[in-house]
Amino acid sequence: MTTTAEAARPPSIGRHGRFTDMERNNLAEAESLLPGGVMGSTRLPDDIALVFSHGRGARFRDTSGNEYIDYCLGSGPLILGHAHEAVVRAITEQAARGTHFFSMLNDQAILLARRIASLVPCAARVRFVSSGSEATFNAMRLARAFTGRPRVLKFEGAYHGHHDYAALSTYPNQTVNYPVALPDSAGIPAGVQELTLIAPYNDFDATRSIVDDHPEEIAAIIVEPVQRIIPPAEGFLEGLRSLCDGRGILLIFDEVVTGFRLGLGGAQAYYGVTPDLCTLGKIVGGGTPLGAIAGRAEVMDQCDPRHKGEHGYVYQNGTLNGNPLSAAVALATLDELSRPGVYDRLFAHCTTLRAAIIEVLDRHAMSAVCFGTGPMWHILFTDRPPRSHRDVMASDGAALIRFDQELIRQGLFVLPGTRRFISTEHGDAEIEDTARAVDRACRRFQG
Repeated sequence: MTTTAEAARPPSIGRHGRFTDMERNNLAEAESLLPGGVMGSTRLPDDIALVFSHGRGARFRDTSGNEYIDYCLGSGPLILGHAHEAVVRAITEQAARGTHFFSMLNDQAILLARRIASLVPCAARVRFVSSGSEATFNAMRLARAFTGRPRVLKFEGAYHGHHDYAALSTYPNQTVNYPVALPDSAGIPAGVQELTLIAPYNDFDATRSIVDDHPEEIAAIIVEPVQRIIPPAEGFLEGLRSLCDGRGILLIFDEVVTGFRLGLGGAQAYYGVTPDLCTLGKIVGGGTPLGAIAGRAEVMDQCDPRHKGEHGYVYQNGTLNGNPLSAAVALATLDELSRPGVYDRLFAHCTTLRAAIIEVLDRHAMSAVCFGTGPMWHILFTDRPPRSHRDVMASDGAALIRFDQELIRQGLFVLPGTRRFISTEHGDAEIEDTARAVDRACRRFQG
């Protein structure tokens, strides 16, 4: 519980008006060179826009010298925090041996493939790519080729990357009847929309009805086992497995977020449901560009180059596939995660963190909930944790964005409106500082 004296203590984290000429110049130069002055789809308000300088453990500093506790963690890859000594050592040692060869073979990639195959239940074969988006794109291609069917079913609100086959009904600004797919971006052909069916997450009966309406058309069902931050309802993943088995459909688990986060075997081991294919990213690269597709041998072997020119051959290639620098970092990351008790501590710290945040929100009578699975947490302005994306849509999204921006001002770096993570480096000091920062944010939000 944050006392009055603690609340009055000068904050050690956050911007609080500290803005150097260096950072102002950095931001101005970015504005002139980069669309929107940013490198992605998020632009922060001018008073909290920042330029990352350096990080260590669970914290980083901007180029004005302001410190933040990082709950974005590079959008999830940095489960060991910033500049972990094992990662730094792996990069240094591999860089001295060579940073890139070509996507044929290198010793580090073979070691990593062996490690993934030993840990991930579905991983009879592994193919490397450079990102999670590449992984989901190739998984869908493999499924279409294997089944000879054109369509993929995904769930409303699920994120499977930025390519055309994935950027549909992830951020719908309206509700439409299932299974209609709404594009998340301009430039997506109507024909691609027609090949994607949308179902409500955690509603097995509705999903089965959509599948039954399209017999012999659906190649795969792709699902985030934990959709953004929404856990699966009891029996939902098992139901999808049975549904696919009964209709010749491949089940794809998008484990870009959950892979190695819920345990070394990912969500498929955590929930005890094995898909035909899974996609990996984020943690698997330890903060470097790396993704992977893993799955059943007969599906994955469609991209065996010995079958070039034959019917059913699936082209899959990339200049940086299996890059040895990324593979070395991945191996170092998995070594650290394999130490006894790592996941127990990680889960326990996030449970304590969520409880501390809930205590502050309740004390301020905030109309919000804090919830999460494993080492993930989120806040929504609603009266109960969501079960589907439409529950998220029904919450007060504008209030969440305003509150998240206030969290950043108070020194908690989150991606506004998006779920957040903790690392192995988040400890008691971070939980205490976070509770004080949330308290300050609540006061400002309600002031």
